[in-house]
Amino acid sequence: MSKIQNSLIRKSAIAAAALAITGICAGMLPAQSINNNMKAQLKRYVKQGTEVRFEGYLTGYSYWDNTPPGSAAIARPVLRQQAGGTGTYNDPITIAVGHAIRGGRQTLDFPPGTRFYIERLRKYAIVEDVCGDGYQPQNGPCYTGKNGRPWLDIYIGGKNSSVRETEQCMYRLTGMQPIRMNPRRGYPVTRGEISESGCQVFGPVG
Repeated sequence: MSKIQNSLIRKSAIAAAALAITGICAGMLPAQSINNNMKAQLKRYVKQGTEVRFEGYLTGYSYWDNTPPGSAAIARPVLRQQAGGTGTYNDPITIAVGHAIRGGRQTLDFPPGTRFYIERLRKYAIVEDVCGDGYQPQNGPCYTGKNGRPWLDIYIGGKNSSVRETEQCMYRLTGMQPIRMNPRRGYPVTRGEISESGCQVFGPVG
């Protein structure tokens, strides 16, 4: 289970703001004033399998600040039993999403197995974990989002790196990112665990 780790993320303001989502196959979606409404729109496209491009807030979590610390444990295994992946379409990297627990029932912002393509990392990712701890994770930033955008938390690895190196990597990739949900095959990929492949950040894919 991922944790929100660095001080930049801890101090992030939680706000609701309008956001336009660009649907690659579906044209322009209307701007949403609340993150939950936007997530509801995206969930419809998950079911349809339609590729959609939107702006999301991306953070990272590592082997060292996972829950429990010093592990690659995940909450919702799909392709593997531990967090991992090299970022290809067939081997996407584990990504964590916000979740809510109400009446003893857990609901994820995006279903386990949902695929994304993170343009600036040149990595495919798959939902296999949740972001936010405690009995009411819906009160935390992963669920409420950042400035009206969905919050995604990608696993960077780091078992063979120092804590400081992984923190620097997470800081580097944190921010608003163009993201594709239900991506097609064939987008550019820089293969490898994020922390082990240089924690590279590129420009958006055209």
